[in-house]
Amino acid sequence: MTVRETVADLIDISQWKLTPYQILAAGFAGLIVVGAVLLATPWASAVEKPLPFIDALFTATSAVCVTGLVVVDTGTRFSLFGQTVIIVLIQAGGLGIMTMATLMALLMGKRINLRERLIIQEAMNQLTVAGVVRLTLYIIKVTLLIEFVAGSVLAVRLYQDYGAKGVYFGYWHAVSAFCNAGFDLFGEFSSLTSYVDDPIVNLIVSALIICGGIGFSVMADVWERRHFRDYSLHSKLVLLVTAFLITLGAIVIFAFEFDNPATLGNLSWNGKILASYFQSVTARTAGFNTTPIGEMKDATLFFIVTMMFIGASPGSTGGGIKTTTAGILAAAIWALIRGREDVEIFSRSVPRATIYKAFALVFIAVLMVIVVTMILSITETAPFLNILFEVVSAFGTVGLSTGITPGLSAAGKLCIMLMMFAGRVGPITVVLALALRQRKAMVKYPEGKVIIG
Repeated sequence: MTVRETVADLIDISQWKLTPYQILAAGFAGLIVVGAVLLATPWASAVEKPLPFIDALFTATSAVCVTGLVVVDTGTRFSLFGQTVIIVLIQAGGLGIMTMATLMALLMGKRINLRERLIIQEAMNQLTVAGVVRLTLYIIKVTLLIEFVAGSVLAVRLYQDYGAKGVYFGYWHAVSAFCNAGFDLFGEFSSLTSYVDDPIVNLIVSALIICGGIGFSVMADVWERRHFRDYSLHSKLVLLVTAFLITLGAIVIFAFEFDNPATLGNLSWNGKILASYFQSVTARTAGFNTTPIGEMKDATLFFIVTMMFIGASPGSTGGGIKTTTAGILAAAIWALIRGREDVEIFSRSVPRATIYKAFALVFIAVLMVIVVTMILSITETAPFLNILFEVVSAFGTVGLSTGITPGLSAAGKLCIMLMMFAGRVGPITVVLALALRQRKAMVKYPEGKVIIG
């Protein structure tokens, strides 16, 4: 058997005796294990001692789940080979397992059958199976184009500070930003704090984060239709909620941290506005920061926790409960207050099944955060708010940290890894992947009355 035939058999998911949810979860898990093995090798380390496997597994999980939480400094601990492995994992995790598998299949001339299209549909959170292969090709083309253009701009800017190394930094960080990963190579866990008032770095990186966070289907809708009134309901809701959260976040961070000398206090007015905007963008999905997160006030940290819990949008490179879920819940609550039976958004009714799924998603997510936070409160010695911040950051695949990540115990690292995995794959996908069988009920019982509130 040739190598091509062997690879074709491996990516022929129609032969797998698994549900679509199990295939997605297994795909991400398999990529994480491969990445961990590579990062644990001596070639991946910039020092003589190889990285312990638990740390390699944590780094691989963070990269594949495009989170950005790190237990060792990426810029100084990993060699060029190790950094290359990390950025490849970020790109694969950002695009998605099924996108990469579809690309390989198409390059080898393999036909994408119906079962595989259904799995792609689930992986990309699409409403129908129609056009999923075309969307996959669009995703790959747009991703490479955006990363190249933005990377070129960053390369020119960083060349001024790092010379030829800045070119490498520019393209590397463009991939990390578009995939909402938040990994950086600047050393000493500093992220982008050296560029807190640099408009080029801030605006380019934040634009990459927003594009990667709104979802590929929304980008395609915006590009093809151009006018807001012509967008799909999904695109309208994503853009509206995203704009609202970025604006709200910037205002709150600006107000809370205005006089904090450790964050915004010593910056000019332009610097304060730029830093507030940038941190609002990254607070929901990407782990870059231009101000020291650990020095922020408790009120700001708690507000960022809520932003991280919401996260990015469906079909994007981010995690969390998603902007559309938050929007639907807000609309449902507003309909209840107004005494309306139907939930309406932009003159369209939202199906009850979608509302039930939104509430189920939030309930599962809250339960996960509560359980893991309680466990870490026992295994770790950090303050409670810092632990909660870390857990929600992992679930939202954000990557922001108050600085406790490197000091986590082995149990703490495992818990955070599980949260990053659940946040990237999706809480409902994880639950359904663990379910042995799903079947419709054959009997429908009469309704009963339950008092609420």
